[in-house]
Amino acid sequence: MYVDKTKELYKMVRQQSGQYFLSRPRRFGKSMTLSTFKAIFQGKKELFKGLYIYDKEYDWKKYPIIHLSMNRLGSKTKEELEENLAFEMRTIAKMNSICLSTKRSYQMLRELICTLAFNGVKVVILIDEYDKPILDNVDDIEECKKIRNLFQQFYGQIKANEEYIRFAFLTGVSKFTQVSVFSDLNNLTDITMDKKFASICGFTQEECEHYFAEWITENAEELNLTKDAYLEKIKIKYNGIRFSEKPVSLYNPVSFINAMKNCDFKNYWFETGTPTFLLKLLKNKDFNLEVLEEVKVPSFVFTSYEIESLEVEPLLYQTGYLTIKDYDIDTQEYSLGYPNEEVAESFSMRLLDYYSKLSKMKNSMIIHKLYESLKQNNLNDFIEVLKVYYANIDYDLKTKDEKCYQLIFYLIFTNLGFRINTEVKTNKGRMDAVVKTPKYIYIFEFKVDKSADSAIE
Repeated sequence: MYVDKTKELYKMVRQQSGQYFLSRPRRFGKSMTLSTFKAIFQGKKELFKGLYIYDKEYDWKKYPIIHLSMNRLGSKTKEELEENLAFEMRTIAKMNSICLSTKRSYQMLRELICTLAFNGVKVVILIDEYDKPILDNVDDIEECKKIRNLFQQFYGQIKANEEYIRFAFLTGVSKFTQVSVFSDLNNLTDITMDKKFASICGFTQEECEHYFAEWITENAEELNLTKDAYLEKIKIKYNGIRFSEKPVSLYNPVSFINAMKNCDFKNYWFETGTPTFLLKLLKNKDFNLEVLEEVKVPSFVFTSYEIESLEVEPLLYQTGYLTIKDYDIDTQEYSLGYPNEEVAESFSMRLLDYYSKLSKMKNSMIIHKLYESLKQNNLNDFIEVLKVYYANIDYDLKTKDEKCYQLIFYLIFTNLGFRINTEVKTNKGRMDAVVKTPKYIYIFEFKVDKSADSAIE
């Protein structure tokens, strides 16, 4: 199965030259996009028969290609990254029968570009997850700065040698302004939030219903649902991801394909893991997770990122945990929120795993016990089970601030599937938490190192 995205790619490759950047969450088709570009610039027209680009005006000329995946270069130090980059450069050189005379990675990249560009043939550069080594080290700011400085020299070669470059395409999560490739906006076109490329990765509703029509029919029958009911359930679970002002709503490819293949509604995207750097940032920033269902941010927060002052909201958006819900053209303000049930459920569970020290199995068992006790209005059992959670809270979170306990409480109820509102205002004051189940409404008051009587009062 191949969902045809070559219409968007053709908009770029038909130009005589161009350098582009695209940010998308992990497992969203970035690597597949680069592979498609690679096949186009290798002149493999036969692979595209039946696709949009096949019969369009394009010369299918073969170009030398430098293809790098930073995802493979796990590096904890600048020195380790330099060694890994140099190895990748030598590998690409060997594949092209080139013997490099330089020693530093940025010098090797320059030498590769200049050597591969001969007789008027320019070079194509494809770099996947350009910022992975930076993001892997955001909890060590000093080392992170060193890695950024290395990248300034390395990626700077793309800008310095653009006369030899036919096409360059970089993917990643964030646009770090002090990495030289982004220092001049005229040099690199950022298509991340460009409405012309809103659906370059991910599946639209129309694409799903067209390409997966047979699967949809078969799955609906197997689950004893009408086709419309099945599509609606799939949509609520996996759809809702949006990358531009244009209201184009997308499915994550990994989640949708697995749901089709296995005929179920499980959480698949999160099986690939939540980036550790993001969890650390949320914790270090003491971010109020209770606002994630509705966040408003000005448009400028998406234009640049600094290692020294990373903001949570734009990173949650870039990594796929929040998505665009609305855009106000007058105020140039974006409304962000969870894209779908899969993300909301799985993210809160992952946060619980991170903040408590319980295994996933124990977490799931306890969540089930809490659910059953509240369903039966058995508060004694509920409190006893809840104590297990609080006993296992990360030591760093055990402060005198009741907010940290309220956060865990909020995450628990989010996982239970019950509606929870915090800091609810009334005409007589404010309630710390209000939880609504199908039969009962519970009001909670939080006190740290104070009596239950004071809470009741």
